[in-house]
This record gives sequence, C-alpha cells and structure tokens, in this order.
Amino acid sequence: MKNFKLSLLGVFAAFFFMACSNDDTIIQEDQLIINETADDELELEAKSRGLIQSLKALKEAKVLLNSIKQDGGVPFNVFNPALRFTSSQNVFLPSVLGIDFRIDRSVVPAGPTARFPMFQGWETLPDGSLRKGYYVITEASDKFMAKKLGVIFAPRMAASVGSGGEQKGRFNRRGRLVFEGSVDFSPKRSLVAGGADGLLFGFPPAEANPGAIADSKWSSYVVLPSGVVINAQPVANSTGIHDRIPNPNGNSINDQDDLNNPNLAINQASVVMQLLDGWQDGKPYYFHIVTDTSDPGPATIELGVFAPRLANLPTFGLFPGGSMLPFSPTANGRTTDTDGFGVQGLNTASLSDRQVQDPTNTFPIDPRDTRYAPMWDAHITEFTVPENERPILRSFDQVNELLADGTLIPFRGNGNPSPLANSLSDLLTATGAIINCPVITQPNASVIGTQIGLPRNN
Repeated sequence: MKNFKLSLLGVFAAFFFMACSNDDTIIQEDQLIINETADDELELEAKSRGLIQSLKALKEAKVLLNSIKQDGGVPFNVFNPALRFTSSQNVFLPSVLGIDFRIDRSVVPAGPTARFPMFQGWETLPDGSLRKGYYVITEASDKFMAKKLGVIFAPRMAASVGSGGEQKGRFNRRGRLVFEGSVDFSPKRSLVAGGADGLLFGFPPAEANPGAIADSKWSSYVVLPSGVVINAQPVANSTGIHDRIPNPNGNSINDQDDLNNPNLAINQASVVMQLLDGWQDGKPYYFHIVTDTSDPGPATIELGVFAPRLANLPTFGLFPGGSMLPFSPTANGRTTDTDGFGVQGLNTASLSDRQVQDPTNTFPIDPRDTRYAPMWDAHITEFTVPENERPILRSFDQVNELLADGTLIPFRGNGNPSPLANSLSDLLTATGAIINCPVITQPNASVIGTQIGLPRNN
C-alpha cells in the first residue's frame, strides 16, 4: 500500500510539474502533436502517397494555425478561405488578410500595404534566455504545408539546410516556435547619401546604419523538426518593431520602437506592412516586402533587418542551383519621372528619407515558377549614359540587351567580379548581398487604387 501511495504521489507530482511548467519548455515535435490523425484532404493525400515529411509538416502547420486562433486571429482555412482573389488581383499569398493597392502617397502616405497573419514565438538571446517575439510566414519548402498555411510553395529553400545560413526552430509545450537567434529592433536607422562619382550619385551611401540588427544565429530560413524550411520573418519584440510597419500618421520614421502602433495588432494576430514596387516580365506592380538582408547597406535603404547569417546561404551568382534567386537593382537609375513610368534606382532610394520612392528593382520570375525563392541574390547594374538617356528597366531580357550594347555594366562595387553559371544572365555579376523579399502580388493596372479584404487592423 505504501508503494502504491508513493506511485500515485509520483504521478500527481509529474502531472503538476507538466501543468505548471513554463511555456518556454522545449519538447520534440512528436511529443507536441502525438496521436493526431489525418482529418482533411491534404493529410489523406500525403498519407496515401507515403509522404512522411509532409505528414509531419501538416501537423506542424496545424499547431501554427491553432496559435493564430489562440491569439485572437482567424487562422487560414485552405478549404474555406476568407478571401478569394481574382486573376486581375493576382495574389500569390492566399493567407493575406487584406491589401491596399492605393499607390498615391498624397492620399495614402505609406503607399500600398498588406495585412498578414502574425505568429507569436520565442527568440533565444545570447545568454540562453528567451524573449517573446512576433513573425510572419510567407513561404514553405513543402507543398502540403504551403497549402495548409496559405503561403507560397518554394521548394528551393530546402537547399539551405546544412549551409550555415539557416537556423533551427523547435516547438515548446504550448505550440510556439522557439528560434535559435534573436533580433534587436532598437537601433536608430540613419542613411547618408553618397556624393558624386562620375555618373554615380547618391549610391553607394556614405553612411548606412540599419534600424534593426539580428545576432549571428538568426536567419529567416527556419528548419522545423519535420525538416521542412519556412520563411519566418521577424516583425516585433520587446525591443521595437520592424521599419516596414508604417506609422499610422504617415510613412516617416519617428519612434519605430512603439509596440502600440495600431498596424501591429498583437491581440488580433495580424500586422500591416509596407509593400515595395518592382518590375517583372515588362510589367510593374511587382509588390513585395523586404524583411531582412545580409548586408547593412540594403537593410538601411530598404528598411530591413541586418541579418549577417544570411550571407552563408548557397550560392552567390548561381542559378538555378542554390537556395537563392538573382534579381537586378540599378545603382544609378532615373531620379525624375519623365514619361509616367516612374523613377528607379538605389540612388533614388538613398536620396529619400523613408522610401518615398522605392528602388523598383527588376525581377526575373514570379512565385508561380517553382524555381522561385524569397531570398534574392543582388546583381546590381550601372548606367554608362547620362540620366536623360536612361530607360526604366522592366525585364531581365531588357537588362541583358543593355548589358550587351554597353548601356549598362555590372556595378563596380559588386563583390563577385566573375559571372557564374546563371541561366538568367551570363553578363551580370553578384554583389554578395542577399535580400529577403517575398512577393505578395502583381496585379493588373485595373486593380491599382482599390482595396481588398481587411487591409487594416480593427
């Protein structure tokens, strides 16, 4: 009887410890979601095809979606989505909660924005302690998980595993992701435009101090216990908020450490972020967000987090190999709109206070292409002709034509002077800078000026 009582006492003590255990307790993925059964079409399909990793990833997706509900948000439902987008709206991220397509900054100072589901997790500080943080997910390397979460399927992200450019994520007992690294949003962003150097002016900047800095362990390419890679980008923690979360009174930076900014709605599990424009395949409105970069220069110019670990991702200048995708900013584009097609260039962005004019870079493909990846490998060009002779760069084909006739040259500051095997261009060189900029939508011109869904927090 004594042994029986001691056994009961031991069971009770173990149960009490588990019930009162800190939310930060890290456990294995199979402990977190044990005894789950396939209960939707995606799991049944993955099970019938014997896709063990996808089944594990779908269980992880359930845990993530459930956390959105716990935080007061509405989790994405692949079988009954809250929003159904038209072909003209051409939205690549099904889980987005709303988009403001208005681009007239005299009416909407922040320009176009999108509202995203926001997840709560834990960052690991250098001393081993944990800090609560918030993040968005825009891509997954597993097709089934991508559908379940309503994000972009980007299989090339899986090439990051083992490169040293990724980080691992684990779930705690409450179903929250625990990251290996952390981000400090408290630094004050400052940018001083560069002086004149021949045909270059404004870029490269004379001084660039990003408004957020990640530690050496942080990467937005996060490997889950299933082995699937997600693009989980930080937007806020106790040190402040991301510079791409617009000020409610305008788009100028004031106190970006304000967690009370209504565009960050912790009690609604949602966040509003400013979109950047771009060109792809001859078409404008290639709307994307910039979250973090491997270099302090683009992190400052495009209001991202400086995350040095991203520089370890494979491989600069190589496509379709590696986990990155080349894109082409120009160092000295047009600073005045002479024909209604806008301005362009890192110089223009460097000369503005808070991206009143974004660089409007040139991109090769969109997320419907399975070669797509959200980490972009910057291949900067430089015009050799006066500004009044510089066209707006609208496609990679055009960039290659202008490189061939000498109107453009690879930027003199590119860090990798020899072009590598690249099916998009054998004339461009890579800078060595990686920018995480997931593509959200590329609408037709008829959509510009409209709003869809709920683009603002309640």
